[in-house]
Amino acid sequence: MIQLLRSARVYRDMGGDVPHTTLVTFSDEKYLRALLKECAKAFFHAEDGSRESVLIDKEQFSDCIILPEAGGKLTADMCARIIDESALLPMEGGKKLFVLDAFHTAPALVQNKLLKVLEEPPERVYFLLGTVNEHAVLPTVRSRAQKEFVPPFSEEAVGKALSRMYPDRDGKAAAAACGGVLSTAEALLSEGEEIFLRAEEFLSGEHAEEFCRTLTDKREADLFFSSVKMILRDVMFCAEGLGKYAARRSEGIEALAKLYTAGAANRGIALVGEAQQEIVFNANFAQCALNLAIQLKKEREKWQRLSS
Repeated sequence: MIQLLRSARVYRDMGGDVPHTTLVTFSDEKYLRALLKECAKAFFHAEDGSRESVLIDKEQFSDCIILPEAGGKLTADMCARIIDESALLPMEGGKKLFVLDAFHTAPALVQNKLLKVLEEPPERVYFLLGTVNEHAVLPTVRSRAQKEFVPPFSEEAVGKALSRMYPDRDGKAAAAACGGVLSTAEALLSEGEEIFLRAEEFLSGEHAEEFCRTLTDKREADLFFSSVKMILRDVMFCAEGLGKYAARRSEGIEALAKLYTAGAANRGIALVGEAQQEIVFNANFAQCALNLAIQLKKEREKWQRLSS
C-alpha cells in the first residue's frame, strides 16, 4: 500500500520546495491519512526506519502535528491550538508541519478560523490539508493553497498493490472494477466471486424488478455498480473477440457477450457511470438500478437492430 501511495506526484512534490499551504484531494478516504503521513515523511526527508519516520507513523513527531484524531473532525479548540503552536519555533529542525486530515468534514466556521494563519503563516510553518472533496473546502481556503489532485491509480498499479497486500488472493477482477481506488478494490476482494455473479445476473435482464428490490443497502451501491461496469467491460472484450484481455472469464460473461454487442456494452458502461453519479446525489439505490436495467434493455435492443 505504501508503495502505491508513494507513486502519487504529491509525495514527490512534498520532498522539494513547497508553498506554505498545500491542499491534497484524494478520493480514497480510507487511505487519505496514510497518504498525508507519507507526504509528511517526504517533507521532512525522513528515511524509512528512521526515528522521524517511525514517529510520524505514530503521530508523535514534535514538529509534525497531525489533527484531528483518526476518525474525528477539526474543532474550534483545535484551531486555537494550531494558531498558538504556529507561533512557536520548531523543536527539532528548521520547520514545522501541520497535517490536517479529513478537512472536508471541518465546518465552515472552523475553516474560517484558520484563514489568517493560512494566508500569513510564520516563516517556518507549513500546512498540509487533506480532503476527498475539494468543493467541501471553502473557496477562501482553496485560494490560499497550492492544490494537488491525486488521480485514480492505474489498474495495473492497484493489482500489484493487492498482490503485495494479499499474496494468496487473485485480485485481478477487483483491480479492474475498483476505478483506481485501493479501498474499493479491497472491498471487492473481500466480497469475492459473489458480487460479480450478482452483476452478471443483473445484466442478464431477467426478473429485473425482483432483483432490484433486493438492493436495499445504499452503502453497497458503489461496489455493485463498479462490478457491473467491470463485467460490461469484459463482455465488450469478449464480443469483440478480445476475451484474453478480460479480467475474469465465466460462462455468464460468455452468455452476456451473446446478449450485448460491443456497442451496447460500451454504451452500458457510460450508463453505469451516470447511475453512480445519481447515487452520489442521494438517488434511491433500488430505483436507480431499475432505471439502469431499463436503459440497458433499450440499448441491447437498439444495437441488435443495428447489427441485424
